[in-house]
Amino acid sequence: MTETKTNISISKLDQFENENNTWERSLDFFKQENAYLKTRLSVIIDNKDDKEFLKLAEYFQNQFLLKDEFIKELKTDLNRQNDEIKLYPKNKMPNDIVNRQETLRKEMSYFETDFSRLKNEFHQLIIQFL
Repeated sequence: MTETKTNISISKLDQFENENNTWERSLDFFKQENAYLKTRLSVIIDNKDDKEFLKLAEYFQNQFLLKDEFIKELKTDLNRQNDEIKLYPKNKMPNDIVNRQETLRKEMSYFETDFSRLKNEFHQLIIQFL
């Protein structure tokens, strides 16, 4: 059996655009998920008057608001990066754009991990106080 290879040229530009599009969809999801968590917290607060719970609820509310801000900042950075990479030929990315892409990659990885951790802690809190 003979394998036929197709010569498809994938450039850094293609990869960066693909990554950025994936991250934009992820951030849209996290924004929706964060809104859901804030709504869930609000519903539970309306039915609880335990001072310890309210103190922890305030912590989570603040964390959710911080996540909203971080999502907004990441989206701004992604849009700026997308605008920049379109200015260059496919395989002629300047080092500063490559470095910014790596920074975005690290920030997205951190955010995904941290958001998941926060969401899990929140769910554990809810179970503890129900």
